[in-house]
Amino acid sequence: MFAYLQHLTLGLARAPGRLTAAALAGALLAACGGGNDAAVAPAPAAARLMGGAVQGGVAPTVQAASTDEAYHEVVQRIYIAYFGRPADPAGLAYWAGQFRRAAVPATLPGLTAAYAGSATVRGLVDSFGASQESKDLYSGDNDEFITAIYRNIFGKEPDMAGKNYWRGLVESAAITRTFAALAIMAGAQAEDIDVVNNKIEVANSFTAAISEARLNASYNGNDANASARTMLGMVNAVTTVVDFQPAVAATVTTLAPAGYETLVATGKVLTDIKVQNTGAAQTSVPVTFGQIFVKGQLLPKEGLAGKLADGSAVALQMDVKATHDDGSVRHAIVSGVVPKLAAGQTQVLTLAKSGPATTPSTVTPQALLSAGLTGSVALTVNGVQYSAALRDALLTASPVRWLSGPVVNEWIAGAPLKTAAGAVHPHLTARFGVRWYNGLSKTARIEVIVENNKTFTAAPRNYSYDVNVQIDGRAAYSQTGMTHYHHSRWHKYLWWNPAGGPAVHLRHNTAYLIASKAVPNYDQGIVTKEAALTTLASTALTAAKIGPMKIGALKEYMPTSGGRPDIGPLPSWSVMYLLTMDARAKQSMMEVADGSGTWSIHYRDDATGHPIRLDNAVNKMISTHGNLNHRGPLPVPRCANNDWSMCSTPYTPDTAHQPSMAFLPYLVTGDHFYLEELQFWAAWNPTGTDPGAHAGKGLVRWQQLRGQAWSLRTLGHAAYITPDTHYMKAYFNNQLSDNLEFYHTTYVTGNPNALGVYDGSGPGAFASEQSAPWQDDFFTWSFGYLAELGYAKAEPILRWKAKFPVGRMTALGYCWVEGAPYYMYVRNTTSRQIFATFAEAYAATFKEGAIKDDDGNVVTHPLGLPYLTQPCGSQAQADWRTAAGKRTWAKGQMLGYAGSNLGYPSNMQPALAVAASSGIPNARAAWTIFANRSVKPDYSTGPQFAILPR
Repeated sequence: MFAYLQHLTLGLARAPGRLTAAALAGALLAACGGGNDAAVAPAPAAARLMGGAVQGGVAPTVQAASTDEAYHEVVQRIYIAYFGRPADPAGLAYWAGQFRRAAVPATLPGLTAAYAGSATVRGLVDSFGASQESKDLYSGDNDEFITAIYRNIFGKEPDMAGKNYWRGLVESAAITRTFAALAIMAGAQAEDIDVVNNKIEVANSFTAAISEARLNASYNGNDANASARTMLGMVNAVTTVVDFQPAVAATVTTLAPAGYETLVATGKVLTDIKVQNTGAAQTSVPVTFGQIFVKGQLLPKEGLAGKLADGSAVALQMDVKATHDDGSVRHAIVSGVVPKLAAGQTQVLTLAKSGPATTPSTVTPQALLSAGLTGSVALTVNGVQYSAALRDALLTASPVRWLSGPVVNEWIAGAPLKTAAGAVHPHLTARFGVRWYNGLSKTARIEVIVENNKTFTAAPRNYSYDVNVQIDGRAAYSQTGMTHYHHSRWHKYLWWNPAGGPAVHLRHNTAYLIASKAVPNYDQGIVTKEAALTTLASTALTAAKIGPMKIGALKEYMPTSGGRPDIGPLPSWSVMYLLTMDARAKQSMMEVADGSGTWSIHYRDDATGHPIRLDNAVNKMISTHGNLNHRGPLPVPRCANNDWSMCSTPYTPDTAHQPSMAFLPYLVTGDHFYLEELQFWAAWNPTGTDPGAHAGKGLVRWQQLRGQAWSLRTLGHAAYITPDTHYMKAYFNNQLSDNLEFYHTTYVTGNPNALGVYDGSGPGAFASEQSAPWQDDFFTWSFGYLAELGYAKAEPILRWKAKFPVGRMTALGYCWVEGAPYYMYVRNTTSRQIFATFAEAYAATFKEGAIKDDDGNVVTHPLGLPYLTQPCGSQAQADWRTAAGKRTWAKGQMLGYAGSNLGYPSNMQPALAVAASSGIPNARAAWTIFANRSVKPDYSTGPQFAILPR
């Protein structure tokens, strides 16, 4: 059932060709018991049926609701009326969210009354008729359709007059089939009202039971829908939901896969993950993945059980890494062994609470080495060979135990690279990570990492070398002439077994990931085009872009201006992966995460072994800015002999255009390398300035506004996902708290302006004479996202900042069509004070004779007509722009490349989405205006800004 929901949009269905308000009014009057001559107020029972209440014989005013739950009732009614069955949980949640975001009436009478005059309502309601289920159910003529609807709703055949009446309306195209179903339900009389109300109660009970058992995947397809339809067909006017529970339970059991009862008995099902075989048939297939959990769902003392759709049980190991502030599990690494996978098969692995937590293993690295694993890495630098052995790293160092349990154990250890005579290379080091599924023969993944990133060792520089990695006595990886840039690193995953590791692609549950709030609320209705995925693979996954010391799909010069697929809350390929779980999108994301180690931003503290921290007397003076080289001595040494040619690299990082490279990869894999990548970038971001600007607290106030936005996002990611016991956890939390305290003091408490615009206030802050609203929108979104992650200090800052995007869509004197300009005057040119109103800012930015088009060119009307007198959002305004710009401009089209998924309205969308959830005045109205704009981007080829309100 839910599959077709993914590709429906509000604009899919159109109003019927001969739809008129009069025709609809007649239908509604008939539906409510009246004729065409006079309206008859519905009786209280009928009002209850329609989801409303009647007091004193007057129907209530119908308004939109503010929560998804408030729309559950009306969505359930549509499912019963049109499909004759209860809503599936995913469909109920999807449509409730769509209705809330569209701000349509939350009751059946309100919805039907709004149908005539609202394209949004028509699009939502008629989308049900565009589904495959609708086509399967109603392939016959309108006579058969009306009969089926009567059976769905009332459990009986229609009377001839009623059938002829509704058939005539549908055949004349006065109303659509979907609307006919709703109107027939609304027209229930006498005991038919009780039948409908009882069906709604039973349907609610069934949907809740399916959701509680987490059988969403089983309640899918024609057979499952037919079973639920049969159950609901047994409900009559005297049915009680309590007495009907055995029938509900029996139907739920019928839908459950074999053996599911045992799993349900062990605990609540939380989510699932799909294990897709990408090779030949396999047995004993090991899988390990990162899993985020919704706050409050799972305690660290609880365990997980796994069950496949074919009934096979899978023992799961859960290594808890991070917890929410209520003590529940936030992020864990889950491991298990799937018994078998046929060629091309995809198995759904359901995760449910079960029994106690995983008991740590007593298996040691010595046991692994005793089993016969050997490995080494050798680098030949200027004719001298330096090497490190896996055995020495695991036995002589103090390895980090990353995973521990009955399924898998993983250790991570560093080792110096030495010559045969014992001389240690001053800068290059090796690290090994070994993930051993000790119950399976020769099943271990060996990660080899080579680093050139010591912070306090003198004379850093690039090195060129030949590399050779040996595993179990065989050459597992080699490359000649590799240039290893200063303060960078690379890694390779290899397997003990020469045949390699499991050939699987793991596909997380997208809806659950988004519901956890760990990732933004991306529009799950977007269907990524196959051509976009094909193009991504052909351009991002080439030999020239992937592998050690390469960067995947990223720009070599990160400060490159203009819209790019990597810039946004998450990069385009990461969002494509999130929404599709496509293997090509995932590989593109992972190659960028691998390549994130290539950039020269990796400063590992020689003493602690972790990324540098600024919270001590020495390190607080750290600066990595090249222009401060003369201000020594500084804690971070400069390039060898002060010869910057020895540190030349083709890759230039910055914060203003910095993508999110490692957060989602770590979240879904649980791989330690990506955690450290996230930490390295978060640690580096504050350091590229005079030490006084970051104040030893990691403040990012000195960066460009967009740089502040992306740095706050990355810092939030690091604070949120770093394991609770990690050396860097408290540091990142404190840095984030200090940054939020700065913005709270400066803007919430200081309240420097009435617009909610960033204005450069506060000591050491980036100066801002005027405003680039798109950068400000990135900044606003970052606080909304931090609030979603659970950082309460961000909430009042969001409410203050949200005034700026909301005002540009709703404020008096500011036309929302120009709500997303490239540049905006927010100060009086004489006093330099921020304007008190949006009307003043609009008048200063958009002046007669200086109106600009999308490209920034001044345009004038050929007849000399003024622009500012044209009503905002009107056809006259659009006609003016069409004539002046010599290109068609649609009514309600926003300025700023409205049709581009990289345009300024697209940049604005995430800010408006979090604003709409902030609770400030007019925020929902601002979102509604924005959502109803006439020209929208095609997010199917680049969805990084396609964020919706929660």
